[in-house]
Amino acid sequence: MSGRTRTGGGVIAAGHPLSAQAGAQVLRDGGNAVDAAVAAMLTSFTAEPLLTGLGAGGYLMAAGFDADPVLLDFFVAAPGRGAPTPPRERAQLQAVTVDFGDATQVFHCGAGSIGTWGMPAGIAEAMHRWGTIPLRDLVAPAAAHARAGVPLNASQAYVSQILEGILTSTPECAAVHAPGGRALAEGDRFAWPDLADALELLAEEGAAPFYRGDVAERVVGWLAARGGALTAVDLRSYLAMPRAPVPAAYRGRTVLTNPPPNAGGVLLAAALDELDRGDVGAARLVDVMEAAQGARTDAFVAGLDERGFGERFLASRLGSTTHVSVLDGENRACAVTVTNGEGSGVVVPGTGMHPNNIMGEEDLNPLGFHAFPAGRRMPSMMAPTVVLGADGVELVLGSAGSSRIRSAILQTIVGVLDHGLEADAAVDAPRLHFEDDTVYAEPGADVAALEAAGRRVVAFRERNLFFGGVQAVRRAPDGTLSGAGDPRRGGASLCA
Repeated sequence: MSGRTRTGGGVIAAGHPLSAQAGAQVLRDGGNAVDAAVAAMLTSFTAEPLLTGLGAGGYLMAAGFDADPVLLDFFVAAPGRGAPTPPRERAQLQAVTVDFGDATQVFHCGAGSIGTWGMPAGIAEAMHRWGTIPLRDLVAPAAAHARAGVPLNASQAYVSQILEGILTSTPECAAVHAPGGRALAEGDRFAWPDLADALELLAEEGAAPFYRGDVAERVVGWLAARGGALTAVDLRSYLAMPRAPVPAAYRGRTVLTNPPPNAGGVLLAAALDELDRGDVGAARLVDVMEAAQGARTDAFVAGLDERGFGERFLASRLGSTTHVSVLDGENRACAVTVTNGEGSGVVVPGTGMHPNNIMGEEDLNPLGFHAFPAGRRMPSMMAPTVVLGADGVELVLGSAGSSRIRSAILQTIVGVLDHGLEADAAVDAPRLHFEDDTVYAEPGADVAALEAAGRRVVAFRERNLFFGGVQAVRRAPDGTLSGAGDPRRGGASLCA
């Protein structure tokens, strides 16, 4: 679903129509891009319950405000501070195979898969820095959705279906997400009163209860009895961290994206620099994707946390998740990408918390499970991105999709800046993804040259959320605002 306007009121793209509606209403009420993005995020906890939540983490990019652009890092950190034994020895991970139809991927859940969440801290810090509307006003509609419930649309029902093994892994999780031992299907209503209570607690008391108060104590106690590595020290020590975005030049614009210790942004920046030197045909796109994957060595991952790593890495080369993108009427931008992984399958009764399984995602643990020191931010591929032109913000985007995030964002930027597409056409265009010596291709993607060159191509039979979920909004040179929610994940865009 896409939207386009010349009114100057703003535009939002989100992973679910209700999330987009929540943000659009805030824009109509006079809120700015960050206000709208937070409102959309809060609603997504019920509308997209298996992709995000209070036990999740993410990144928020704000640009076009009075100060310099900022990337707010509230991603999940490795647990285990103050633990009597190393997490590697304590944590038990349960493997679950997720079938995308034309590809499979193994995820891990259980108490040992839970890292230190950042969502409450991120929301509180974003509102402190940029918010103009009281958090309680943004929470109220989201809490109402959590109490009344939201029917699963086709996209969320598909996520529910493929994650059924995780959702039924504990009785407490099944009671919320798979009553009767069956994952919720399309049209079934997801409601969670405990989540509504938790959202209202966030509005009244801020992030503190989720890090030092009653909620934190209950969750840590529950996990400790089940072999989890998360400790009270982990939660007390957690802070949302402002960082300077990584800049990359592309087609005369400045692309701002996620800096280290995140992995995806710096790889995206390197890929854009390489593409800026020539054509953008399918064969060259795949070559660039292959180079980006090859650069993600053990040394790259281990070095991400070092001071100045991003500058050194780029200098040597230069010359399931959901996303919200917003442009407000003052051309201020907010791009926020968040994830709960696939969820740990651990629901702590009475808290509204179904924490992440980030410590059980192979994509985020390339050095092995629990190999990172406690407190280290995990090396996510998530890369909320803003493209700046001569007159300010031109494009705001980001994606879901694990390792496919960087390729989805890359191809959307190419679609807009190289092929002159509107946001909706760029998001809709068939995608390619390179991984492990294989090119995965959606229907309509030009693969003839790839096959002629001897590339191994796996052709999907239809569009699939495997290829990410890009939400993008664009300001054209004539001032027209357009947006697109990715149909692969049931996304939507609305104008204020």
